[in-house]
Amino acid sequence: MSNTNVQIFDTTLRDGEQVPGCKLNTEQKLIIAEQLDLLGVDIIEAGFPVSSPGDFKSVEAISKIVKNATVCGLTRSVENDIKVAAEALKYAKKPRIHTGIGTSDSHIKFKFKSTREDILDRAFKAVSYAKSFVEDVEFYAEDAGRTDNEYLARVCETAIKAGATVLNIPDTTGYCLPSEYGAKIKYLKENVKGIEKAILSCHCHNDLGLATANSIEGVINGARQIECTINGIGERAGNTALEEVVMILKQHPYLNLDTRIKTEMLFGLSQLVSENMGIYTQPNKAIVGANAFAHSSGIHQDGVIKNRETYEIIDPKDVGVTESAIVLTARSGRAALAYRAKNVGYELTKLQLDEIYKNFLDFADTKKEVVDSDIHYIIENSKIYKEITSA
Repeated sequence: MSNTNVQIFDTTLRDGEQVPGCKLNTEQKLIIAEQLDLLGVDIIEAGFPVSSPGDFKSVEAISKIVKNATVCGLTRSVENDIKVAAEALKYAKKPRIHTGIGTSDSHIKFKFKSTREDILDRAFKAVSYAKSFVEDVEFYAEDAGRTDNEYLARVCETAIKAGATVLNIPDTTGYCLPSEYGAKIKYLKENVKGIEKAILSCHCHNDLGLATANSIEGVINGARQIECTINGIGERAGNTALEEVVMILKQHPYLNLDTRIKTEMLFGLSQLVSENMGIYTQPNKAIVGANAFAHSSGIHQDGVIKNRETYEIIDPKDVGVTESAIVLTARSGRAALAYRAKNVGYELTKLQLDEIYKNFLDFADTKKEVVDSDIHYIIENSKIYKEITSA
């Protein structure tokens, strides 16, 4: 793999589906998986096969249809989990087993009632067993964000010795600051023996709104895989948003990091996931929200009409949006009204615009948004309607 390439590991169908009330059936998962493969993600985490017969069936079915991406199944560090995952992945062209265990003192003491040494032993055995089924084994150190770096390095070395090809460093609780998470990745890159044999992966949660920032800091400091979901959906406050990290890397070429993602598919895929999961995407969601390329402030509208780059750092077409939206509200200026009026067939002179604008403001104060039919109504009921239509 090129040192500039960042692999995109999509877990929409596994971590994303853990949102309460968002269960997908196998048919829906297949539709989304096929689109993710076309999008260009490197790995599709298709599910947690041992968790239910339905999840096993979905992982198996996805394995059969995915043409390009690696298909991954999640397990705990339990032999039966790993065996079942291997069975579900048997049809995959490129199978990966994702196994691991909690490594923070909190997890070791309260969740496993165990010791650090026992966790190292269980990690080694889990990776070794997974390796007996597939060549590509990813190890996750759950709650790595709150695991001290020295012990985490020992865990990583153990996983590499057992045959892990990818080391997932999750900020499971979304606790880390970007500087802390970046420093953690840098420490592992510099201190883990045999690290050149494995790819470091970022898996960040959004409890403090830092998932995307943490993932970017991770790849800046040496990670070469980002685990993410469409629309940032996932457990609790969600995961790193795929569309955000992809576009950040694309818009900052000086980072010299890139992905294989066909970005013009992002908006459509966002809508597909939202519709199938029944999750409303907030209008101001970065990249794919309904308002991401919408302008209602008169100052902004005037600038965008003159030159899109005055207030947009991304060309809407790059993410699959047809064009920027000029939304008419009581905050809109004359330039926006003239622009929208022209779109519906009225070429207004400056004097005509001044007259119509007064009526527009009165009307706009009564509505949240002025739509095309309202523009016709405002002009048709103005004193100068005949003058406008006779021109």
